[in-house]
Amino acid sequence: TAPRPWETRGDDSAPADGDPAAPRTRRGGERQRGRDRLLAPRTPGRPRTFDDVVATVHRLAASPDAATAFVFEDVDHQLPPGQPDSHLGYLRLRAAMTDAVTPHSAAGPAPHARNAVLCAVGDVGRLPGWFHLEDPRIAALHIGPPDPSERRLWLTWLHRHFNGAQDASRADLEGLVGATDGMTGWDIESLARTSWLRNAPLRKPDKLLELHRLNVSVDPWTQLDRDTVAGAAGVLGTRVVGQDTAVNAVASALQSAFVGVDFGNSGNARPRGAFFFVGPTGVGKTELAKSVAELMFGDQSAYARFDMSEYQQEHAAERLAGAPPGYIGHEQGGELTRRVQERPFSVLLFDEIEKAHPKVLDKFLQILEDGRLTDGRGQTAYFSQCLIIFTSNTGADAVQGLLSDRDDELTYAELEAHFTRAVEEKFRQIGRPEIYGRLKPGVVVFDMLRREHIVRIADRLLGQLTESVRERHRVELVPDTGTLHPWITERMSDPQHQAYGGRQIRNELERVRAAVVRHLLEHRPAPGSRIRAGVTADGTAVVTADGTAPRAREEGEGT
Repeated sequence: TAPRPWETRGDDSAPADGDPAAPRTRRGGERQRGRDRLLAPRTPGRPRTFDDVVATVHRLAASPDAATAFVFEDVDHQLPPGQPDSHLGYLRLRAAMTDAVTPHSAAGPAPHARNAVLCAVGDVGRLPGWFHLEDPRIAALHIGPPDPSERRLWLTWLHRHFNGAQDASRADLEGLVGATDGMTGWDIESLARTSWLRNAPLRKPDKLLELHRLNVSVDPWTQLDRDTVAGAAGVLGTRVVGQDTAVNAVASALQSAFVGVDFGNSGNARPRGAFFFVGPTGVGKTELAKSVAELMFGDQSAYARFDMSEYQQEHAAERLAGAPPGYIGHEQGGELTRRVQERPFSVLLFDEIEKAHPKVLDKFLQILEDGRLTDGRGQTAYFSQCLIIFTSNTGADAVQGLLSDRDDELTYAELEAHFTRAVEEKFRQIGRPEIYGRLKPGVVVFDMLRREHIVRIADRLLGQLTESVRERHRVELVPDTGTLHPWITERMSDPQHQAYGGRQIRNELERVRAAVVRHLLEHRPAPGSRIRAGVTADGTAVVTADGTAPRAREEGEGT
């Protein structure tokens, strides 16, 4: 098997001459010799403590006949924030740095002009602000991740350390070059370790990247039963009433994500699915998102909701991805990135997306295109295993007017056209039509509640109320459907009520729940007894004893 770099530090050098990956230029050879010297054992005269380092800088800076380059690695870890000695250490380090580039006399040679001092830090936010912001001689430079040519050179040398390197093709290596976009050199090197520890050969670069980024032992997508996925529409349809078109569209997308067949590899890093739910309020958009989470990932805890009404200000984008270095809250990261890092297999619901600031929408465009988002700490969250759902009520306010201006029922085709135009116009108004273009294939218009669905939803809510009474009081509640069904249907025929969908049905049934509560308090029915709930002709909710238990009969005679 190929040698493993984390087990053979002595072999952590460049390939020998004649190796295809050997450096072919003088600069490459010099770089390699410098790397060998850097990895060589420390000599007795080399500084070993922080005091030695500071003293050495002052001594070399005062030398009149040589210019010196000083490189300090991992300063943010050597002097961690919050430690008692760190503040004094930074003061002494800055004094040594400025001494190295400050003239010591006006006459004679000036090697100080050629001195260079470099502090390499992983997170500039861990440094005190005064250390690099208040001195004009110190500048903070951000060095980005390696570009494609650098990644190709690095992986060409590293590829022999990967599991299954002998079976990998050039195309596999090129696939890894493209897939590692945005990764640091350290991350790229650690891929070799992942390939052995997780038994992911180099010839499967997509799988290798997924295991490395997500760091999970079980992939919920691979645990799904094929029959369950094939019958997703039926399962989801039992939870969301009257939304066959929306349910079928989501089920089809889930089946596509499960099978994993696509055009090329361009979408491997993107989320498994992206939907834009739009329609009247209270028709099941949120319920469908919860149902998807439970179906695909086993429980509703995989579902996370973000209320976009809380992200209306420009600075709210920092809440999603974290504050930049030097700002309050930088160490905490972002709410969204932290959630995905902790639970990469999730259904993420962004509710009422039309209320978010356009700067926040730009973050979503990056997620949809690249499948990743980097927080203020430099840590990247990957969304390749997530389902992204945006919900919107854009255009819902006009539905009541559409219903009031006509005698016949509004068809679904007319409703779909209305909401599609409203959403497209909304994104055009805020200057983000490209986001709508990216989301357009996933736009799902929810239907308004039809007359035939009202009774089904009412029965479901009444069933939940019946179960609550049974569990808490051991009393059987019997809904009088002979009075409740005609009453709720008539109440929901009002266009003003129709516009609020299932929420309005719940609001109407609230009077029935209140009557049940009063009856339980005033009459205290015995365990095992039955009570009946219904409405009178004028819509007053009434609850009576059903007469199946002695105590119930006595209370019934007194009511």
